[in-house]
Amino acid sequence: MACTLQQEYLQIPVVTRAYTTACVLTTAAVQLEIITPFQLYFNPDLILRNYQVWRLITNFLFFGPVGFNFLFNMIFLYRYCRMLEEGSFRGRTADFVFMFLFGGLLMTIFGTFVSLVFLGQAFTIMLVYVWSRRNPNVRMNFFGLLNFQAPFLPWVLMGFSLLLGNSIIVDLLGIAVGHVYFFLEDVFPNQPGGGRWLRTPSIIKMLFDTPEEDANYNPLPEERPGGFAWGEGQRLGG
Repeated sequence: MACTLQQEYLQIPVVTRAYTTACVLTTAAVQLEIITPFQLYFNPDLILRNYQVWRLITNFLFFGPVGFNFLFNMIFLYRYCRMLEEGSFRGRTADFVFMFLFGGLLMTIFGTFVSLVFLGQAFTIMLVYVWSRRNPNVRMNFFGLLNFQAPFLPWVLMGFSLLLGNSIIVDLLGIAVGHVYFFLEDVFPNQPGGGRWLRTPSIIKMLFDTPEEDANYNPLPEERPGGFAWGEGQRLGG
């Protein structure tokens, strides 16, 4: 049993595995009172004046105490992060890492002006947005209640947050940053007179890209993401 769980864990793509593991361990450390959220939240003054630079990272790792909101975010984070890494970023780990860095930088800048202290949920929405725009023909089913095309998924999630009484600023930030990345990476280069503004630095390619793929690797199919009922999709015409 333990060996099987270890094998399943190691089959998760490296970026998805690293990020979701860091989020779970951070939450566990808070639950065990090893650390407190006050040591993790985004605070520009403490970062610049007290050199607490770890806050630039830790504010993306904490999704609140263990509960429905935490589990909901973890499921969507794991699912769409993995589908991106095994789908449009298959064999392009360095480009995926660069998307993380680009999205995190923009959110950090914008988060300064809207006074957000934790940006993990916005980051999840960004991943969902990019996946949904790159898979426009997938039909989604949300909680068995709504059927819609994949590009509407981020907006459905925002509406769900609103129903739960949460602020939609976080969702709007994730959608905005996701759209900026999608436009610069997928839309603008294909426009007349356009070009690629986002280029992964060679140092990141050297660190993360592998020279060849494993022919025996079995990726999670994008047509049926993760086996969960939440946001389950079916590609049209398939």
